[in-house]
Amino acid sequence: MPDAVDPRRFIITESPVPSPLSIFNARPCARAASPARATSIALALCLVALAALLAARAPAAMAGAAAGYAPNEVVVGYAPSPPRSAGGVRYARAALSAEEAAPSARVLRLPRGESVAAALARLRRQRGVAYAVPDYRAHIAGDWIPDDEGAGHQPGDWQELQWNFVGPFGVNAPEAWANLIADGRPGGTGVIVAVLDTGVAYANRGRFRRSPDFSPYTFVKGYDFVNRNPYPNDRNGHGTFVAATIAEATDNHIGLTGLAYGARIMPVRVLDSEGEGEASTIAEGVLFAVKHHARVINLSLEFSPGVTAADIPELIRALNYAHRHDVLVVAAAGNEGHTAIAYPARAPNVVSVGATTEHGCLASYSNDGAGLTLVAPGGGADADLPGDPNCHPELPPGRDIYQVTFSGSSFTKFGMPSGYEGTSMATPHVAATAALVIASGVLGRHPTPAQITERLRATARKLGGGGDERLYGAGLLDAGAATAPGGPGAVAG
Repeated sequence: MPDAVDPRRFIITESPVPSPLSIFNARPCARAASPARATSIALALCLVALAALLAARAPAAMAGAAAGYAPNEVVVGYAPSPPRSAGGVRYARAALSAEEAAPSARVLRLPRGESVAAALARLRRQRGVAYAVPDYRAHIAGDWIPDDEGAGHQPGDWQELQWNFVGPFGVNAPEAWANLIADGRPGGTGVIVAVLDTGVAYANRGRFRRSPDFSPYTFVKGYDFVNRNPYPNDRNGHGTFVAATIAEATDNHIGLTGLAYGARIMPVRVLDSEGEGEASTIAEGVLFAVKHHARVINLSLEFSPGVTAADIPELIRALNYAHRHDVLVVAAAGNEGHTAIAYPARAPNVVSVGATTEHGCLASYSNDGAGLTLVAPGGGADADLPGDPNCHPELPPGRDIYQVTFSGSSFTKFGMPSGYEGTSMATPHVAATAALVIASGVLGRHPTPAQITERLRATARKLGGGGDERLYGAGLLDAGAATAPGGPGAVAG
C-alpha cells in the first residue's frame, strides 16, 4: 500500500449521467392523462411506452452499475394480448383493470456465456416484448457509503483503510451519516468544531497549501497562538490529520472520509512544529474557541504523567469557562499505558477518550483508569488483558488510523501515511460524533455538554470481559446509535 497519494489522482473527470428520476418525465405518459378518466387502453399504452423508455436508457445506466444487477438473468415484460371479439363486436373499448392492461413480466435465466447486454439486445428485437431490463439489485436503506477511493481505484475503496469507520470495531459511520441525511443536517452541518493542535493545512498561502481533500468552505476563522498571527498553518501534520478525521471532504471521489464532514473546523494553533505547547497557550486557545462560537473543542494532546491540576490552573479555568458556556471539550486520555488519565482529559467536565485497536481491544499504549469516559479507534497493538476475548497481544498489531495529511516533511505534498496511532487519533472520532449529535437535534436544539456526554456513554458498545469500566469507560463509541432517533436523553419531535 503506497504511503503517498499521487497528486494527479485529485483531478477527477466525470461523464454526465442522467438522473434516474428524469425518466419519469416521459411525454407519452403525460399526454395520456386528461381531465376525464383515462381509458384502460390509454393506460396500457402509457405503461408500454414507459417500459420502452426505460429499456432504451438501460444501456447508459448499465455503464455505471458494475455489479448492480444479477449477472445471469434479465426481466422481460410482454405486451398484453389484444382483446378477443364476441358476436362480431370487438371489445377494444371494454374496461380492463390496470393489472390486466400492464405488461406481464418474467425473469429469464440466460444461457451460459451470454452477457446481459447481448441478451437485452436480442430480446428487445422480438415481437411482443414491451421491455427487457437487467434485474437490478437494491441495498438496505439504513447506510450511506461515500464514493471516496482511498488508496484504491474504485469508488468506496476508502473502506479498505478506514476500518475505524466501518469495521466490526469501528464507530458505525455509515449509519450515522444516513441518520444525519434523514435529519436534513448531512455530516453535522452547522456545527463548529475547534481543533486545538499544530495547526491545519486549511489554506493556500505562501509556502503552505490546503490539503486536497479539504474544501475551503470547511473552515471558519482561527488563530495561531504560537506565532501570534491569524494564520494557523500546520507545520507538523498532526493537526491536519485530526481535522481530517472530523471533517475531511466526503463523497468527492478522492481521498478518505470525515466522520462529521458537514461540520466546520476552527483551526487553532497551540502546538509548535515539534508538537509541543505551553498550558497558557492552550488556555488562550480554549478561550478563543469559546468566544468565537465553537460548540465542540478537540484536544488531541496531553501533559506528562506528573502534571496535576494545580500545575495548570490557567488551563483548568479555561476548561471550566468552556463548560459554563455549554461548549463540549474532548481530550486524549494519554499514551503511556498508565492506569491514570493524563491532563487535560482528567479535568472535570472533559470527555476523556481512550484508544482501541482493530480487534476491539484496549490499545497497549492507551491510558485507562477512573474517570475514563469511553474509547474510540486509535490503532496499534492489543494490550495484554487476560480474560478479554478481543485481546491477542501475541498476534501482529492491528492497522493504524489513516487520513490525508502531509506526506513526509513538505507542507505541499499530501498522502495517506502510515504510523498514526494513539489516543490523539481516537479523540477526534468522539468530537466528530458530538458534532453529529448536536446537529441531529436528537437531544434538542441546545444540548448541554453533560447531555451530550451521557448520550455518548449510553449508546456506546460494551467491550471487555465484563465490568471493565476502568479499562473502556462506557465502551466503544457508536456514532450510528448516538445519532439515531429516540433512545437515552432524546427529546420528542
